[in-house]
Amino acid sequence: MHDGDSSLEPKRVRGGRTQRREARSGGPGGVKRPYIIRNIPTYDILSEESLEKIEATAERLLAEIGIELRDDAVAMELYRKAGAKVRDISEGIWRVTFEPGMVREILKTAPAEFTQHARNPANNVQIGGKNVVLAPSYGSPFVMDLDKGRRYGSIQDFRNFIKLGQTSPWLHHSGGTVCEPTDIPVNKRHLDMVYSHMRYSDRAFLGSITAPERAEDSIEMCRVLFGAEFVDQNCVIMGNFNTTSPMVLDGVTASGIRAYAAANQGSIHLPFLLGGAVAPLTMAGMVAQGLAESMSSCALAQLVRPGAPVVLAAFFSSMSLKSGSPTFGTPEPALASLVMGQLARRLKLPLRCAGNFSTSKLPDGQAMQQSMMSMMSAIQGGANYILHSAGFLDGLLSMSYEKMVMDMDMCGALHAYLDGIEVNEDTLAFEALNELGPGQHLFSTQHTLRHYETAYWDSALDDNQPWETWDEQGGIDYAARANTRWKKLLAEYQAPAIDQGTDEALLDFIARRKAAVQDMWY
Repeated sequence: MHDGDSSLEPKRVRGGRTQRREARSGGPGGVKRPYIIRNIPTYDILSEESLEKIEATAERLLAEIGIELRDDAVAMELYRKAGAKVRDISEGIWRVTFEPGMVREILKTAPAEFTQHARNPANNVQIGGKNVVLAPSYGSPFVMDLDKGRRYGSIQDFRNFIKLGQTSPWLHHSGGTVCEPTDIPVNKRHLDMVYSHMRYSDRAFLGSITAPERAEDSIEMCRVLFGAEFVDQNCVIMGNFNTTSPMVLDGVTASGIRAYAAANQGSIHLPFLLGGAVAPLTMAGMVAQGLAESMSSCALAQLVRPGAPVVLAAFFSSMSLKSGSPTFGTPEPALASLVMGQLARRLKLPLRCAGNFSTSKLPDGQAMQQSMMSMMSAIQGGANYILHSAGFLDGLLSMSYEKMVMDMDMCGALHAYLDGIEVNEDTLAFEALNELGPGQHLFSTQHTLRHYETAYWDSALDDNQPWETWDEQGGIDYAARANTRWKKLLAEYQAPAIDQGTDEALLDFIARRKAAVQDMWY
């Protein structure tokens, strides 16, 4: 049954200035807006001629090199029946090539924009067009905070990050594998992760993709939560699928894509490209490869079920050519993300790219400098779904509690940035200067009094006091303030209500699935 009654538990009524500030920020327990509608233009950096050259190279890659498909004969037959050339390489491995224009033709059935439904309909997100959806980071095996340092993630950490995201007015989506809960068997942790999203958040989320049966379990749990008929007609879950670069689509990924598409659920198609390692180190070549891989992967979903929602995606990263270490938050991949935005709009497909990337090992100046470089490329490039919006540290190996709330604060600033500037008689503010005349302070004017609580975005972490005041109060730095804040947010968190019968049905499904298989720890 679709659970539309997901309001938070009753809270103490707030009044006065506190109430007004919470109304402005979205309140402590939910988003003011379920997603952002962009009100500034995208930043298009390449000419028509340059874009056509990249597209032509992507088509050439698909036609002359092709995709190596592994261990999925069903996917192979779908490509073959659609007109692709399929050549046997060895047992269970095929080289699939596509005539120029073929993949683009297949992708015409994919929606340019779609809704992912949340169990609280007020938190449904619209993906594509001018919409921007922000989600936390994804996939880290480690977690860290200033108190306990770096350690393997647990299910409690996983739940904590979901709760932190749920409290933020600046995130719109619960994400997926926000960290690996390594205290649960590998073949069973997907059940606990999907349930945690359903129980501790009432926003949209990502499901498991690490094995075909785990993808099916994720979708089946959604049928319990939303109802089978509703799921068949609406997108309620998405899977984040990585191709194996360069130019390989493995059987686990392909079968997962097929499972989500067959159920009419969303799929994100993401080549993880490391320049100089699994992709050319030049950005034009990297973008062409990323476009080719993502297009051919999106096409598989359309061959399974035309009209199934897909998201074109790109994860561009550079490499330290002196050491071979990946680097994140550098300028060249940021430029590549801007180009990917132009290409996605030409294809009329939603886009996922970039995020708050950093290789810093601490929530420090390096972390935020690199994050802003990367995140602004997604914002200015026109990304519609931005995974890794909060928490990314240590080159994606660690999910940081402090970085989570630091990034959430940055996401609040980005809401204001994407709103742009409204120009009308009131905002032009002639009256503000005219009321008292030249040489007079404007703080007491009617225009200032009318707007002072809503004119500017308020940071939850910045310290803008004079140095003397800051010093007298202990000289607390940014990371320490973030440490205090995430603890406060978790202490104040209240779970959104869920129908008891639905919750019991989910727990029963999980118990039966876990009992059916032996634990696997690797």
